[in-house]
Amino acid sequence: MNEDGPGPARLADLASQAGVSEATVSRVLNGKAGVAAATRQRVLAALDVLGYERPVRLRQRSAGLVGLVIPELTNPIFPAFAQVIENHLAPHGYIPVLCTQSPGGATEDELVDQLVERGVTGIVFLSGLHADTSADPERYARLTGRGVPFVLVNGFNPKVDAPFVSPDDDAAVRIAVRHLRALGHRRLGLAVGPDRFVPVRRKVAGFLAETAREGAVRHSLFSVEGGQAAASSLLDAGCTGIVCGSDMMALGAIRAVRDRGGEVPRDVSVIGYDDSDIIAFTDPPLTTLRQPVRAMASAAVDSLLEEIGGTLVQRTEFVFQPELVVRGSTAQAP
Repeated sequence: MNEDGPGPARLADLASQAGVSEATVSRVLNGKAGVAAATRQRVLAALDVLGYERPVRLRQRSAGLVGLVIPELTNPIFPAFAQVIENHLAPHGYIPVLCTQSPGGATEDELVDQLVERGVTGIVFLSGLHADTSADPERYARLTGRGVPFVLVNGFNPKVDAPFVSPDDDAAVRIAVRHLRALGHRRLGLAVGPDRFVPVRRKVAGFLAETAREGAVRHSLFSVEGGQAAASSLLDAGCTGIVCGSDMMALGAIRAVRDRGGEVPRDVSVIGYDDSDIIAFTDPPLTTLRQPVRAMASAAVDSLLEEIGGTLVQRTEFVFQPELVVRGSTAQAP
């Protein structure tokens, strides 16, 4: 694209993609005032989506770098969070630096050291060591001492002086149990990750309370293989309804049922947790508890920007309600 802007046909394409008039596109491309920030962002997004290079005058100067520390990328819920956080940072001029952990790779502390050395303006932690009850929370006090604002997503520790953003894991599992009960399931199981994690403990508490402590709980890894192992044990215990701590674990539970010659949901109903974009296309389409990713990511970014701006955000946990999305992996009890 040249500096004079696109021709009429391209203007029409951009206007259609952004859902605005050609006149509005022209105003944005020519740097004229009178266009709302959200509208301007839609036009810039249309340029990117349609593969047009942004004119130099529209290239935003970076307000700084924001670190995003996440456990891994194999679970699609984490890239989903990263994408939404990036989208919310972009209008404010901040560029995210994505840091992922892997077995044998850099630890969270090592990643944070690298980010601080590179002068990041703030950090968002997603399902980090703040969610691990066996980890030392002093690492976050040290980070505060280094003058770096941060926000913690999915996990809570009252000893850490920072804003937290979490889904209501307890309420979510209770909703799942009620759904299975309404379908006639009486022997229920919960397949979740290691007990040391705060979200896991909250899921277990909600499950046991809702089942009057009659449900079976199995701890494993947050993976397809972990879900398969946990579900296999729950099937041995006679469970016909299984709630899982993640969608990946739920896919493993479905595999466990099929390995025994059964079918989901004919013989066993399975519920996941997260609901990333691909989950609606599994076989069968997975009934799951949808994390409110957009609302949580928006709250995390807003809190971080307030902290960066010098406004002290309330030191509390902002809790968001998950939603049960019923698809094809749950049905009447056999």
